[in-house]
Amino acid sequence: MSPAPLLSVKDLRVGFATEGGLLQAVDGVSFELRPGEVLAIVGESGSGKSVTAQTIMGLTRSKNSRIEGSVRLSDQELIEAGDAELRRVRGDRIGMVFQDPMTSFNPVYRLSAQISEAIRTHRGDVSKGEARARAVELFDAVGIPDAERRVDDYPHEFSGGMRQRAMIAMALALDPLVLIADEPTTALDVTIQAQILRLLEDLNRKHDLATILITHDLGVVAEVADRVLVMYAGKVVEEGTLDEIFYDPQHPYTWGLLGSLTRLDRPRPKRLPQISGAPPSLLDLPDGCSFRPRCPHEFGRCTEVPALEARLADAPSHCDRCWLTSEQKREKRQVAGQIGLEAPA
Repeated sequence: MSPAPLLSVKDLRVGFATEGGLLQAVDGVSFELRPGEVLAIVGESGSGKSVTAQTIMGLTRSKNSRIEGSVRLSDQELIEAGDAELRRVRGDRIGMVFQDPMTSFNPVYRLSAQISEAIRTHRGDVSKGEARARAVELFDAVGIPDAERRVDDYPHEFSGGMRQRAMIAMALALDPLVLIADEPTTALDVTIQAQILRLLEDLNRKHDLATILITHDLGVVAEVADRVLVMYAGKVVEEGTLDEIFYDPQHPYTWGLLGSLTRLDRPRPKRLPQISGAPPSLLDLPDGCSFRPRCPHEFGRCTEVPALEARLADAPSHCDRCWLTSEQKREKRQVAGQIGLEAPA
């Protein structure tokens, strides 16, 4: 029997009032996350991944934001929580690894001071010496060599990969229940990316963390995820287990993401595969399926909005938003002998 959900997001909607109208950045996102589970949220830039994560942390609240739905952490409702209550949750119960490790630390303070401040803010009875010792312990846990000395370095004295490890150390400082990693491998070379992913996987297993991994790279997802949410234009267009998404994808947008991965086991193509066109403006979405203008398989019914629902009898947890039948999907997603999205005629 699987454990009860630690984090439950239901029908989350986040909009921002602009001069051009209401920009609906997140539109009806729902998911559950259990201890020890890694949920990957994937999609192109602007699909709503980071806004979803930041809203869970209460970081999108402003005079021009419109937030609806429910975010429950155990028995605590975060959407209705006050600012003081959210400050107690951030870092303590939910830790976050922000997207850019180069700008996530204050450049004029030593790393030990910044991590110690986070610890002592939530644990008032911890001394400066105890907080620094905890920072050293964390640096050692995330694989930073010579942790006793390097904990007192400034951020600019660390490489990108080491700074990302330090960011992960800060996110874990208070033993949170949930860890959100927003593009944790951005701007890192492939060797360092692999190290960071192995680190996240090890920490997840060791601490039984519930982890949300936000990325646009399905290659990253294949390394660590248990379940996958594919987002496009603020909506979830497909969700399922890792195997369901990789081996039996049901939405053309997912086919395009998978087909865009460079394959080293196949001859080099003359042109790298891509999804034609660009994501739509969230202020001027097309009628029906948002992916319709970029989809080579569009047909008449695509002007109606498809629901996110299970369409395969043998996979009740595998849901998608596409009007094509399962037989049509299996036929149309094969491009040059592999899953992909046909180029427009």
